[in-house]
Amino acid sequence: MGQKVSVLFVCLGNICRSPTAHAVFRQLVKAEGLQDKIEIDSAGTGAWHVGNPPDKRATQVAEGKGIQMRDLRARQVDFGDFYQYDYILAMDHSNYSNLYEMALPEHREKLHMFLTFSDEFQETEVPDPYYGGPEGFDYVFDMVGSASRGLLEEIKQKL
Repeated sequence: MGQKVSVLFVCLGNICRSPTAHAVFRQLVKAEGLQDKIEIDSAGTGAWHVGNPPDKRATQVAEGKGIQMRDLRARQVDFGDFYQYDYILAMDHSNYSNLYEMALPEHREKLHMFLTFSDEFQETEVPDPYYGGPEGFDYVFDMVGSASRGLLEEIKQKL
């Protein structure tokens, strides 16, 4: 490939799941010394939280595992993202459907359910922990870590 690979993580509001994936994946990429070869971002299909930092509960779980995400800010997916990113990773089927409807047919092959990159979980969706307790954020963190490791292995094969 020789060029940068770009990755966009997408959930509903871009304050829980996708920024967690962004931060976890960024840490893995940095640990492998690939930050110059892999571009990472996250976004939401909705605009409710644009400009806001990640949910405090997500930030606390990440920091408890040594991962920083306070620098991230929510933004909404826009049409240009389909041109810019090689991997557009939806956290759930609803996000995937919204992205699929937005994308031109030639960009749809970039869309993936994020958990397809994990072989540790039976689920196909990363559940939204927003309305639940703190254990939901821990579970999301574990799911995202597993899928991030699988995604990075695939990308390394292309670099």
